[in-house]
Amino acid sequence: MQKLQKILVKAKRQVFSEMVGNNPSVFHGEGYDFVELREYETTDDIRHIDWNITAKMQRPFVKVFREERELNVAVVSLLGGSIYFGSKRFKQEVVAEVNAMIGYSVLKNGDTLSSYICTDGVDFFLKPSKNTYAVEKSTGSILAFDPIAKQVNMQNVAKVLYKSIKRRSLIVVVGDFFELPSFLLLAKKHEVIAVVVRDRLEENPPVMGFNSFVDPQTSEVIQGDFNATAVAQYAKRVQEHDRELFARFKKEHIRFTKIYTDSNVGVALRRLFEARK
Repeated sequence: MQKLQKILVKAKRQVFSEMVGNNPSVFHGEGYDFVELREYETTDDIRHIDWNITAKMQRPFVKVFREERELNVAVVSLLGGSIYFGSKRFKQEVVAEVNAMIGYSVLKNGDTLSSYICTDGVDFFLKPSKNTYAVEKSTGSILAFDPIAKQVNMQNVAKVLYKSIKRRSLIVVVGDFFELPSFLLLAKKHEVIAVVVRDRLEENPPVMGFNSFVDPQTSEVIQGDFNATAVAQYAKRVQEHDRELFARFKKEHIRFTKIYTDSNVGVALRRLFEARK
């Protein structure tokens, strides 16, 4: 409870006095209702081309949208076992802080907030709301969630979100992303943003010699010689993974940022959403 209150107070202070106070429209303008189809004009956004109708009619058609006055923002927290790690503080706490800060920002802007906790599917869901209790409930649920021996199934998560979120929304997915996602279909229906939460130690671990660890995703004990060569090979694999991850985000037009456990969450989120406008 003390940890929850500390995160909520910190997030509320930054959002209402700093983050949103200086940037009142950080989430504005991305909610749309479909109105009609019409022929493409040179001034149209090519992202709105309906390729199925274009193929049938043999000339380009675009979808016309009406901007909504409010936006639904869904914060999706990926809480597999690997999130239960941290040298400065646990990644799970950072995910909770990201959730709280985005939540308060959304409500301050007069938009609606919904929250999900996902592993193999949806483990927790809080329906769209404009009440501050939604932020408190979702943040507390993240901190109380037991991720040990749980693994994130990115494919299932993407499918469930695609089916369950009907109205076009801004979906912010928060996790360590050690599993490669496939949000291509989801990103065609919604705007998707990824917040990658990591600890610097897991990307560049020290030489530890012979040692044993418990894998928080499987609860299996891993033993071995974590010498300089082994550590360097591991760090290289993480770098390769991240190159592929970020390339996939860019290909699927997903904006993203990386936040470490020793980072200033408010500053990182502010830069992310200011760049989005």
